[in-house]
Amino acid sequence: MKIQSLMLLFATFFLSCFFTFTEGFIPEPSDGYFKREWSLNKPYSSSGTEMTYWDFRDFVMLSNNFIRLTQDSQGQRGSIWSKKPCNMHDWEMHVHYKVHGSGRTLAADGMAFWYTRAKMVPGTVFGSKDQFEGLGVFLDTYKNGKQPVSFPQVSAMIGNGSVKYDHENDNEKTSIGSCLTSFRNKNYDTYMKIRYSRETLTIAFDNSDAGEWKDCVYLTGVKLPTNYFFGFSAATGDLADNHEILGIKVYELTVQRTADEEKEDWAAVSPGVIFKPPLDNRDDADTGAVNSSMSGLKLFFFVLIGLAVCAFVGYFVYNKRQETSRKRFY
Repeated sequence: MKIQSLMLLFATFFLSCFFTFTEGFIPEPSDGYFKREWSLNKPYSSSGTEMTYWDFRDFVMLSNNFIRLTQDSQGQRGSIWSKKPCNMHDWEMHVHYKVHGSGRTLAADGMAFWYTRAKMVPGTVFGSKDQFEGLGVFLDTYKNGKQPVSFPQVSAMIGNGSVKYDHENDNEKTSIGSCLTSFRNKNYDTYMKIRYSRETLTIAFDNSDAGEWKDCVYLTGVKLPTNYFFGFSAATGDLADNHEILGIKVYELTVQRTADEEKEDWAAVSPGVIFKPPLDNRDDADTGAVNSSMSGLKLFFFVLIGLAVCAFVGYFVYNKRQETSRKRFY
């Protein structure tokens, strides 16, 4: 009887742990292996003051059911960051998150996912530092620019340490991809997937309780180094929201690589996008690289030269026709 009781107790405990950890999550990728050291599940903390694999700062609140980055109050910011840098080259992350508040249609500012060199540095980009190195994915709930679209908006950005987030235009000028998706005040679970494999970045959501991913950003040629930190941050302004993380699952992906690819030092790779490098605030003339951003002054001179060429060609053609006309008259 004692053995049966112990077996029953063990089975109950195992099933309880299993369902607690997998509750609500979309199934794991078929080519992935679960990595606990970058994941986050209930119970988040045994003491309420620290987490095993994650650090936190500012207004973050730990509870039994969620990690709240900010409350539905003005002027808050908060962030959580993995304690260990990511040494995986190919990975996939599933995020169970929730954004909700008292405002029916107006809220601010939003939350962000980070994969960056530096961690735990507060700043103006959804509670974290600007001019970062790495990847940022922004779940923006407040429209600053004049673009004729409704929010929330999700956009992604690659930073190299000098790029500034485009606050005035909601990342329009610095984005490598974006989509519109409704995720606020849902009465069901909402999820985000970020997958990086073979230099391809995929960002997808299940915000409609459909149990399937819908792509938001799909971009090839993306270069991300290893040994960067995962993070999440959020901020509120004059308007506010609760920004919450309910769970994180990270998987290392199995990818077949050539011998040359295996030899490459991915920790030394500079973050960027092949054929579409990250926008930069400096000139790269000394390196021979072509900067993808074109300042207003450069654009003005290009247009001016084009108009001058057109005027010259037009004048030349006009003179030729006049000359031909005079010959026929005489």
